[in-house]
Amino acid sequence: MRRKHPWQWAAAIVLVLIVFLALRSLATNPNVDLPTIVKYLFDPLTLSGLGVTLALTVVSMVLGLAGGMVLAVMRLSGNVVLATMSRLYVWAFRAVPVLVQLIFWAYLGALYAHITIGIPFTDIVLFSARTSDVIGGTTAAILALGLSEMAYCAEIVRGGMLAIDRGQIEAAHSLAMSPGLTMRRIVLPQAMRVIVPPLGNETINMVKLTSLVSVIAGADLMTRLQTVYSQNFKVIPLLLVGSIWYLILITLLSFPQAWLERRYGRGVTAQRSPSWRSIVAWHHRRHAKRLKGATS
Repeated sequence: MRRKHPWQWAAAIVLVLIVFLALRSLATNPNVDLPTIVKYLFDPLTLSGLGVTLALTVVSMVLGLAGGMVLAVMRLSGNVVLATMSRLYVWAFRAVPVLVQLIFWAYLGALYAHITIGIPFTDIVLFSARTSDVIGGTTAAILALGLSEMAYCAEIVRGGMLAIDRGQIEAAHSLAMSPGLTMRRIVLPQAMRVIVPPLGNETINMVKLTSLVSVIAGADLMTRLQTVYSQNFKVIPLLLVGSIWYLILITLLSFPQAWLERRYGRGVTAQRSPSWRSIVAWHHRRHAKRLKGATS
């Protein structure tokens, strides 16, 4: 029989009571201003900022994952130059805060007034433009978020690759599989089991990091809401609008992460404890076998 845990029920009741009182206090507070929340929750200005937030998240994560895989392979390669370059990149971009990187890329024109691309040691210019015209708020946000995410994804992918037994790689090479084929068929499919959980957390964290883009006017969700409450001074209701949308986005992202974890964790996940229905069914089967043996 399962052990009884009365204190768990008591703690659950206390927790539910606290949450209920907090929600009740929030709902009855006149400063919350529910009409303003309802008005701006699906306002075109809010939805346009939400679209920019989603675009920044997707582009930054794709850039970070693609670059992170390259950096991880460089770090694990036998080439000392490539491994050193990967280490230096990860060290630099993990050390500098994302907010500092955002401001740096937004004001890159103060360092280089023009961006010029040409053939070295000649006077041939292939492209030339003002830095402020090339790197706007959105571009600066993608560069800062994407390049910073590359450093974190590199360590996540490297950890997943190191979790694979070296003997499997040697066995693949003994079967005349090329390094690229070994990476695609042997290493990455097994490494995904280790990579997916932290990578899902990085994606969720990226959604929240996009709110920092408001400091450089990147037209994201937080920037749009700041523009509104700087005019009508309804800070709390509009911050609650942003919080609701961030909660929705994080909740939606948790479903594909859970599916991927189950998909790549098949065969290695721990067995679940039996439910009470399975225990009762087992006892019924056992009792039926005893009755059958007694009658025979």
